[in-house]
Amino acid sequence: MFAISSQKRVWMYSSETALSQLRRSANEDFIKKHRGEMSDSEVEEFFFLFAEEHYLFRHYEFILKEFCNRFRPPMPKYVLGTAMTYFKRFYLYNSVMDYHPRDITLTSVYLASKVEEFNVSINQFVGNLKGDRDKFADIVLGFELLLMEKLSYHLTVHNPLRPLEGILIDMKTRCTTCSDPEVLRSAAEEFIEKSMLTDVCLLVSPSQIALAAILNSCSINNISITSYVNGQLMEGATPDLKKRTMQQVKMAQVMVNQQEGLKPSHIRQLEKKLEKCRNQDNNPDSEAYKKRMQEMFEDEENN
Repeated sequence: MFAISSQKRVWMYSSETALSQLRRSANEDFIKKHRGEMSDSEVEEFFFLFAEEHYLFRHYEFILKEFCNRFRPPMPKYVLGTAMTYFKRFYLYNSVMDYHPRDITLTSVYLASKVEEFNVSINQFVGNLKGDRDKFADIVLGFELLLMEKLSYHLTVHNPLRPLEGILIDMKTRCTTCSDPEVLRSAAEEFIEKSMLTDVCLLVSPSQIALAAILNSCSINNISITSYVNGQLMEGATPDLKKRTMQQVKMAQVMVNQQEGLKPSHIRQLEKKLEKCRNQDNNPDSEAYKKRMQEMFEDEENN
């Protein structure tokens, strides 16, 4: 249950400002650790500004979503939701300059597939990628334990898809103003998928996101379920709880519906910059990384 989960206890935050502060700290901590004797102007030229880092992070969220949607065999949406949640949590406390988002994207999806029991082998997984598939397999398996550690082994994710299903089922028996709740499903599921490209899962509970999706679909389909929401759905809730719930629902709707697009030309510039400023110790193509992995495996064999 979400109410007693690590997701609610550890991974829910009070505001978008709180999330920005965590990400800004990760950016600043990386620069402080790696800047050496650089002047402030050299630092700005060489390393990512916070806004640049955040822009690239958002781009890789889109990459993750598209990878899952194109995956074969078809990947359930709840696997996408779990993978996206892992990705967001990871970069609250780590910089993209420390760990390339391409590597964490693939590892997040692979780990989510295992946790959600969408059973694909590593060979099937990398079969969905173009290029050196053996290399991709090594990257995913090499970063899997790191990702779990950075997530504090909190791997169970409560997605809004299940409460969405629950609301639709309940509406079929208790909502008198919507004769066929199934007409709401398509737009509601689309809303939830769009929400995965925002921080809403770190701020709003899964059931509130599901309700926001339903109400957004009602608006599109010109259906009113106000009496159902205030009556049957929130039966027994105090006026204060109803007010706070609807404030969260409204925030989710605003965040999802006000997403901004990304400029491909800007992304290419950031990708080039990342290749220069990234931590080579965590670059699978670097000699430093290969040496560290070799030493780690030797230590395991000796033990």
